Amino acid sequence: MKTLSIAFVLSLVTVLVSSAETIRGRQSDQRQKITQGVRSGELTRPEASRLYSRNATLTREYIRDRHDGAGLTPAERRRLTAKQNRLGRSIYLQKHDGQQR
Repeated sequence: MKTLSIAFVLSLVTVLVSSAETIRGRQSDQRQKITQGVRSGELTRPEASRLYSRNATLTREYIRDRHDGAGLTPAERRRLTAKQNRLGRSIYLQKHDGQQR
């Protein structure tokens, strides 16, 4: 019974760590997409500035939520993931809106 409990705790910790890594990885990927959009001319500077700002806000929220003593709760993880999804859609739409710098 004790080994089952230890195995469960270890698997739970692994899931929580991997989801935190996923959030940080997506933040980095989205910054790279914005940078690539600026380099290619698909994003204007004002568009990129707004997108970078939204990404930085998400990063601050992630850090705040992670360091409030309880780590990321499932609700916080869902909220951050939803915001990342919206930011990802915004990046895509801005890059494909036909504006050129």
